[in-house]
Amino acid sequence: MAKYLLLKHYRGAPAAVNDVPMDQWTQDEITAHLQYMRDFATKLEATGEFVEGQALAPEGTWVRYDGEGKPPVTDGPFAETKDLIAGWMVIDVDSYERAVELAGELSAAPGKDGKPIHEWLELRPFYGNPPTITE
Repeated sequence: MAKYLLLKHYRGAPAAVNDVPMDQWTQDEITAHLQYMRDFATKLEATGEFVEGQALAPEGTWVRYDGEGKPPVTDGPFAETKDLIAGWMVIDVDSYERAVELAGELSAAPGKDGKPIHEWLELRPFYGNPPTITE
């Protein structure tokens, strides 16, 4: 099994087919989108492929160590950061092909007018867990 991180982006990825920002959706459309995400996770829990996932709030702060005895330095929030990652899901699957299949299914979450977003999702293998790629 190989673990992959599926990243949902607010912006920064190629435009989705149904590219209407969530702040222009109705509450029912937002609810349907979030329910699709929950149902998708529940389905993967049943197959043993779901590890964890979360939606992220748009707020964020950069933090760094500034030396012995000094408090951490903070800066931000930065628009380019909060606009980037909307949420994530970790999956544990048998192959790269299965990870691509699941990312494609997740990309079909409904958006404005209940139509699938067909958004681009970033699929990244965990470091140290080489993907199982069959040729």
